[in-house]
Amino acid sequence: MLWPLAILTVFHRSYVLVLNRYITDDFAPVYRAAVRFKLGLDIYDENFTQVDPHYLYPPGGTLIMAPFGYLPEVASRNWFIFFNALAVVLAGYFLLRLFGFTLSSVAAPALLLAMFCTESVSNTLIFGNVNGVILLLEVLFFRWLLDGNRNSEWLAGVSIGLTLVVKPLLAPLLLLPLVSRQWRALAAAFIVPVVFNLAAWPLINDPMGFITRTVPYIFSTRDYFNSSILGNGIYYGLPMWLIMLLRIAFAALGVAALWLLYRYYRTRDPFFWMLTSSGVLLLTSWLVLSLGQGYYSIALFPFLMTVVLPNSVIRNWVAWLAAYGFLTMDRFLLWQLPTTGRAMEYLKITYGWSLMLIVVFCVLLFRYLDARKDGRLDDGIDPLWLTAAPKDATPASAAGG
Repeated sequence: MLWPLAILTVFHRSYVLVLNRYITDDFAPVYRAAVRFKLGLDIYDENFTQVDPHYLYPPGGTLIMAPFGYLPEVASRNWFIFFNALAVVLAGYFLLRLFGFTLSSVAAPALLLAMFCTESVSNTLIFGNVNGVILLLEVLFFRWLLDGNRNSEWLAGVSIGLTLVVKPLLAPLLLLPLVSRQWRALAAAFIVPVVFNLAAWPLINDPMGFITRTVPYIFSTRDYFNSSILGNGIYYGLPMWLIMLLRIAFAALGVAALWLLYRYYRTRDPFFWMLTSSGVLLLTSWLVLSLGQGYYSIALFPFLMTVVLPNSVIRNWVAWLAAYGFLTMDRFLLWQLPTTGRAMEYLKITYGWSLMLIVVFCVLLFRYLDARKDGRLDDGIDPLWLTAAPKDATPASAAGG
């Protein structure tokens, strides 16, 4: 029943909506940069006072995107979107395998349908963004980091390192191999961007333009297409003290949730710990730092898949109310009530991210308090663990991955 629904939804999002396009075109500046790279012209010379999409990739990212400059623009865009759509499908497959599911299970079409119904996947393809490939490399990062093979850590580092060559979206996830002492992954994650940027530096006509013009813009805060607390706060004219208070509060929530996960799950269930912590890290960074765009939520799919695990923190309706906020394609603009509609439309992603972070923290905190109340802190069993498995037991989820 689900397969035809999933396949037709994939077709609709990756072909029909892509051909129709929408309000913005993220691929246009990428194609312009690739063509100018081929011709030896300046790349980092954009006018950042305009609200059109800008080219923000570093020289290494330009080198990766350079092949798209050798095709006509329409063909180049179509191939770019095809690769990203294919990457989302492959990411779904590897995500299934990571959680121990097969293509013959009901989870396969259900996951594919769910992914392509979201705003993050749909707008990634419609706008012509690279987030589909970012998702695939993220899933491969987890797959190789969790397979127990030391040599696979190099591949995990290369995977996330390739994403960092293009954009720093997944940079917070480097904390995971750091605290789990998986040094090979961490080393490769730093080496790959350095190698690509060193290789690209002499090939680009104006590499210092990225440092002097683009980097300051990246670290600035814009009040459009920005769902971070700072971006929305500036847009709605909140006082800076209130914006800072909210940022500090959600940073504290994120740190507290990460500590509880590390303290009670890292050694007991590294699979659950890593994927749940990834969601907390990404949510906190998008809320607290200067930029958080709605389709960044595509990187939360590994975290959201933890709902199938017995000790999941998102097996409650509040978590999925939050997920609706940052995944839905529903629009809330009201022509008869424009102020109310704009607030609902522009804040739903921020509210969704915020509520999800609150839910994760509260679930972990309530488990901890219940464990203290029941006296389970001193009986040799981790208080947040849902089954009394021995300390050296291998979680079924990790074994399946």
